[in-house]
Amino acid sequence: MQLTFNNLNLLWSYVLTETLKRLGLNCAVICPGSRSTPLTIAFVQQIPDIEAIPILDERSAAFFALGQAKVTGKPVVLVCTSGTAGANFYPAVIEARESRVPLLILTTDRPAELRNCHSGQTIDQVKLYGNYPNWQGELATPSLDVGMLDYLRQTVIYAWERCQFPNSGAVHLNIPFRDPLAPIPDGTEFTLDVEDFFAGIVSTPLPITSYQLPITNYQKGIIIAGVAQPQAPEDYCRAIAHLSQTLQWPVLAEGVSPVRNYADLNPYIISTYDIILRNQNLAQELTPEVVIQIGEMPTSKELRNWLTNANPQRFVIDNCDQNLDPLHGKTTHLRISVTEIGKLEIGNLAENEYLQKWSTAEKQVRKNIDDDLENVDELIESKVAWLISQILPPQTPLFIANSMPVRDVEFFWKPNNLRIKPYFNRGANGIDGTLSTALGIAHHQQSSVMLTGDLSLLHDTNGFLISNKFIGHLTIILINNNGGGIFEMLPIAKFNPPFEEFFATPQNIDFSKLCATYNVQHKLINSWEELANRLKYLPKTGIRVLEVKTNRKRDVMWRKENLTKFGNW
Repeated sequence: MQLTFNNLNLLWSYVLTETLKRLGLNCAVICPGSRSTPLTIAFVQQIPDIEAIPILDERSAAFFALGQAKVTGKPVVLVCTSGTAGANFYPAVIEARESRVPLLILTTDRPAELRNCHSGQTIDQVKLYGNYPNWQGELATPSLDVGMLDYLRQTVIYAWERCQFPNSGAVHLNIPFRDPLAPIPDGTEFTLDVEDFFAGIVSTPLPITSYQLPITNYQKGIIIAGVAQPQAPEDYCRAIAHLSQTLQWPVLAEGVSPVRNYADLNPYIISTYDIILRNQNLAQELTPEVVIQIGEMPTSKELRNWLTNANPQRFVIDNCDQNLDPLHGKTTHLRISVTEIGKLEIGNLAENEYLQKWSTAEKQVRKNIDDDLENVDELIESKVAWLISQILPPQTPLFIANSMPVRDVEFFWKPNNLRIKPYFNRGANGIDGTLSTALGIAHHQQSSVMLTGDLSLLHDTNGFLISNKFIGHLTIILINNNGGGIFEMLPIAKFNPPFEEFFATPQNIDFSKLCATYNVQHKLINSWEELANRLKYLPKTGIRVLEVKTNRKRDVMWRKENLTKFGNW
């Protein structure tokens, strides 16, 4: 079925209400007002699938909704206009929190340009209810863009989940609308393929403890082992291997996932997916019908763009309460741990041609990478990640800094059986506290290693002051390209000035003198053989820096020349 819209606000509100209907919403309590007109009309159009109940007084409306939610155990929606209307919901929001009752609060608002200028009936509605909601956010102003409609749909799904998981309570969405608010033509002409756009939305009770995955009819499926730091990495890797071998689906394993370090458990690991997907013919052939994502999405932009364009049905397996889909795709979050995967009812499937294509591509691209890097004598930063994936002592804790090191690990980290324990700060992806975090990981542990660039280390040199209390050993592999190598990969690199001074920001530091200041050992590495020899056996105590000097411009040129070439044969 296709629907055509001639009003942007009505399109936006239809997507919101239709998503809620398909999730299982039965009741919406609506308070009268002007700014909420688009939502009111959209909910009325959903009658009788959604019961829409008008109530004049917002305080009474909120407690009525609270009572309905108590009886049914399902979220009830509350809608109001802008200004102090939403403030009258506050007592019921507090009660919903304290008594664990699911409410979805939709306050409408003026757009940003009409705030803080004494426009009528306008107050600050963002985080209106303090810390009482389970989750709260403000939607973007309505936009005539399919990607933004995807974002709206997935944000509403997440809001619905957070009303119920991990504990029931209130969720608040503040929703700005521009004029015209009435359903009159505004120049919009947009046709929505309803069944395709809303495909995959299911009304699922939360929390999920067991779920029938509707995937056994698909051969073109992939598993993405994303960013994760499990406390029991071997159990985690075994669970993913079990799922992979049961479904006969390949596992695209992020470089910082422990999966690449337990290669003997899983014959279907794909470590070169970023490079494979740079081959447009292969990317087209390997388009999946369904995806299981375990943990957070990998760093790879190639993977993210490919999934965005393919837009397959996706299931995210992670027992956290967060939204782990930055792509806003057709995604269902299964709030369970992958180690509980044995509880899922999945039939055994036969090996298929799609899996064989992935395996063939992995084998060939891996050979291209290995053959090339094996013969690279020049000190380039990309080879560091490839080399250490093969030579670190078994079970070494390895902290990987952000910016280029974590990306080179994704590109080049070779699957192994060394049980290396990767650690990282991929929550906010900053370079803050890089050294201090690595020392905290290494304290009282097995001799540890950190892989970092020069700017990340310089940003946290005060971490060296911890050395007086540090017990254990940390080897710092310092890739010194005198600046921010990751910025060389961005379009701004073509604009100099101001690129070199304000983005690359070279610091011209003599690291041997810096290390001497803190009584830290320092060694300038002159060959790959020397680096390998110093990493095969790690000291038991102290801190040392192994500095690998590279040419930043040459490093980025090498990547540009080879990342695509490796994927062609």
